[in-house]
Amino acid sequence: MRSSWVFARKEIREITRTWRIYVLPSILLLFAITGPVLAKYTPELLSAVAGSQFATLNLPKPTAFDSYGQWVKNLSQMASFAIIVIYGGIVSAERRSGTAVLVLSKSLSRVAFVLVKVVVQVFYVAVLLVGATFVTWGTTAVVFGAAPGAALWSAVFLWLVAAILYLSLMTLFSVLIPSAAGAAGAGLGTFMVLSIASLSKGFREYSPAGIPEQAASLASGASMEFPLWPITSSVVLSVSVVALAAAIFRRQEL
Repeated sequence: MRSSWVFARKEIREITRTWRIYVLPSILLLFAITGPVLAKYTPELLSAVAGSQFATLNLPKPTAFDSYGQWVKNLSQMASFAIIVIYGGIVSAERRSGTAVLVLSKSLSRVAFVLVKVVVQVFYVAVLLVGATFVTWGTTAVVFGAAPGAALWSAVFLWLVAAILYLSLMTLFSVLIPSAAGAAGAGLGTFMVLSIASLSKGFREYSPAGIPEQAASLASGASMEFPLWPITSSVVLSVSVVALAAAIFRRQEL
């Protein structure tokens, strides 16, 4: 147990002293600030640019829910891509640098190695997500004059479930594929497969493929019911994938 805590502290220090402390926070902060502004002023910009071409088009007045929808859309697309690319080397980078051998020689088990990495990175992503969501919530309140919280936070919690799944998948891919770029490619391929699967009603209702659409529905205020099956299947798949990654890593040569 003590070795796990030592390794967890090492992971936290690595986050705070490397590029990871800048990249994902910068991406989330950018979208958190610009999303509400774009949601508010995009109709006006379109009218200004297109002029008479949009004269007959009756665009609905933007609301805070449009801001939330923009935030969730950015999370489901760009933030998901960022997580996939950033964590392509979550395990393989440690093996290439020799850190894994050094750490595992100090009584830390291979299973604990994988589990600690996942837990620390999930915590990091969750903290960033909460902080960035507060930013977009506050910016929305300033831009629109009102910002009901339930729809926003429900949608963000649902996306966090998907983010944990992607992080779990990247851990498995990083164990299986020595190249960070190769693991990222596998992650992006999985993202595309889930996107295509979401076109099927059955997959949307019962698998992780339905999370982006359900999160968008929550963000719009159209629904306040959590989709039980997509959440359950995502959690089960995340746990199974991490367990598989740990089992495979346990038998691999470093």
